[in-house]
Amino acid sequence: EVQLQASGGGLVQAGGSLRLSCAASGLTFDDYTIGWFRQAPGKEREGVSCKSSGDGTTYYADSVKGRFTISSNSRKNTVYLQMNSLNPDDTAVYYCAAGPILTMRKDAYTYWGKGTQVTVSS
Repeated sequence: EVQLQASGGGLVQAGGSLRLSCAASGLTFDDYTIGWFRQAPGKEREGVSCKSSGDGTTYYADSVKGRFTISSNSRKNTVYLQMNSLNPDDTAVYYCAAGPILTMRKDAYTYWGKGTQVTVSS
């Protein structure tokens, strides 16, 4: 059974940082594209960042470029999202997902973890 577990969310002041982790069991992250998505109340789930399994190519949403960094640790089968310079617009539930292709389209992802709440206060 495939399970993805996102963690690391919390409450932080604007300008602060958080690092989210996504640990996997039942699959090997090196074989998949890993994506981070977020969903704010009343809004659609949107892609934040993704990282390919092959050459490590990464994509970022324009809203997070220069502030967020996606990385992975193969030995731990864990993917991270380092989030810096957070602002209240980043408040959302953050999800990690695994899929076969490098894309920010959420419908392309096969496996999803439960989300972790990130709240940024002004």
